[in-house]
Amino acid sequence: MVKAVIIILIVGYFIGCIHGSKVAQLLSGVDLKKAGHGNAGASNATLSLGWKYGVLVALIDIGKGVIAIIGAHLYLGDITYLTEEQRWLLTYIIAAGVILGHNFPFYMGFNGGKGTASIIGILLAVDWKIGLFALILFVTLSFATNYLIVGVLEFYLVFCTATYLWIPGIGPTIIALCLFTLAIILHIENIKRLAKGTEPKVISAFKKKK
Repeated sequence: MVKAVIIILIVGYFIGCIHGSKVAQLLSGVDLKKAGHGNAGASNATLSLGWKYGVLVALIDIGKGVIAIIGAHLYLGDITYLTEEQRWLLTYIIAAGVILGHNFPFYMGFNGGKGTASIIGILLAVDWKIGLFALILFVTLSFATNYLIVGVLEFYLVFCTATYLWIPGIGPTIIALCLFTLAIILHIENIKRLAKGTEPKVISAFKKKK
């Protein structure tokens, strides 16, 4: 089991290292690590380059979360000696690997994104109905408050709550809470700016010409 955990985690990490921000950089010539808030994720792409680039980066980063979870389900489902709890634990371990790879890619000096788009893809693949509900709420709250960070925190709350209520075993819930804690740590500056009223507003992304 330990060997399986290590392999699954490594596979997830390298999937997570596939960055939509690099595709955006190739198309726009703008390195998101040097633009806006220096974050290589969909939110900074939106705020720095406009909503079209934000959507592109988001789709790529969401996609890798979906692929990782679906791949894990297909592979682990064929291993008959695993219990349902073990399958879900390994599924959440690969999810953690994806987030770690996205946030700390080795070729970016372990300084990448913040994992929001990838966690969206992960929840959509775990349960598309809950994922879709959380995504709709994410968009609604982000536009209603004019701050993406509000939607981000909401999504992680739904992710953790859904995991606790419907995923068997305590392991997945612990992993979900750890990922939520990591997200809060990485979004500390956003939260501080939100408190000060200086956090960039969602509407500003639609004013970008690119």
